[in-house]
Amino acid sequence: MLKKILNHRIAVFAFILCLIATIAIIAFPRINEVKALSKYGSRGNEVKQIQEKLKRWGYYNGSVDGIYGSKTLAAVKSFQKKNGLTVDGIAGEKTLAAMGITSSSSSSSSGSSTSNSNNVSLLSRLIYGEARGEPYTGQVAVGAVVMNRVKSSSFPNTISGVIYQSGSFDAVSDGQINMSPDSTARKAAQDAINGWDPSYGAIYYFNPATATNKWIWSRPLTIVIGKHRFCK
Repeated sequence: MLKKILNHRIAVFAFILCLIATIAIIAFPRINEVKALSKYGSRGNEVKQIQEKLKRWGYYNGSVDGIYGSKTLAAVKSFQKKNGLTVDGIAGEKTLAAMGITSSSSSSSSGSSTSNSNNVSLLSRLIYGEARGEPYTGQVAVGAVVMNRVKSSSFPNTISGVIYQSGSFDAVSDGQINMSPDSTARKAAQDAINGWDPSYGAIYYFNPATATNKWIWSRPLTIVIGKHRFCK
């Protein structure tokens, strides 16, 4: 009788342990699954996106095959170093955000919100690096040029792609893109993303006092704001 009671208690205890383990698995997904990142040895669509963007921007010269090999690793490190990120060769959340890529481990709703926040942050850094000290309308116009390029078939179709396209902006080349923007630049970035275009459809702008490219003078002028000439 005592043995039967003991066996019954053991069975009940085992059942409770299994139940707790099942609840834990359902309620708390494994950290590694939630925080999955692209790194050396990874494969898949996210790696292809990384390779495509880095190749377009001049960091990567290998095949877009979705395999995170040594060339992709080196390209990611170069991108991280250029943009003030931790140089570890891992395409983590901050690196993916700087590239304009929403991590595959994020949900669509939170990914959309994060992507918009990242776009405002990146665009505000460009505006601050390129046009701080300019009239507010001129700062919005610089942001509008980026947005107009995104819409144009002649340029990359993302804000990060346009900004990091090789040779497009001095602020990226000289590192001013990594400076912390002020509240004015952030507001200008949001206004540009929301659709305000005081540049009147411009896809280029330049400062006549410092411009060395003669070709830019041949572009049709849309408006002059502060020190910048905006043109198509």
